[in-house]
Amino acid sequence: MYAQAVHNLTMDIACKIVEGMGLVRVSFEGWPCQLKINKYNFTPETIGSCGVRIHSDLGFLTILQDDESVGGLEIMDKSGAFVAVEPLPGSLLVNLGDIATVGKSVWSNGRICNVKHRVVCKEARTRISIASFMLGPKEETVEAPMELVDSSHPRLFVPFTYQYYRNLRSSIKLVAGEVLDILRTDS
Repeated sequence: MYAQAVHNLTMDIACKIVEGMGLVRVSFEGWPCQLKINKYNFTPETIGSCGVRIHSDLGFLTILQDDESVGGLEIMDKSGAFVAVEPLPGSLLVNLGDIATVGKSVWSNGRICNVKHRVVCKEARTRISIASFMLGPKEETVEAPMELVDSSHPRLFVPFTYQYYRNLRSSIKLVAGEVLDILRTDS
């Protein structure tokens, strides 16, 4: 029941993002989603260390139910500094990933940004979070539609498939959005 409710919420948020960009013919039908439970067993020796290193999410959209009693999630602001995201009971955190930057769902052509983040051990406790990831289209090419490409906003990225992007990111072990630089056009 939880997975279905979060999946429905993910689809609703993605559609609202698309609508907000003025796109109407976009469907997320068939886009795979993945649910992941993260458990960190922080000890006194691990205080100050990273439970998860700096990264951006690979897919389009993530909904995170963070541990309500144990902090540690930090996001990178525009200056490159990390800002703590304090847990707020009863809330969910929505995060955009790499595919949202260029993705076919929003085809944002760089108009929206992925979010770099990490998890840092703040105290010696077990920390649990549940992440629901909307990945990318299985077969379709990821590229900006013509509605978002014009002389003021030239195409920023070469078209690619989600699987190609996933494999490239894994093979060169760059996990904080740097692979997008490899896929930039010369425009």
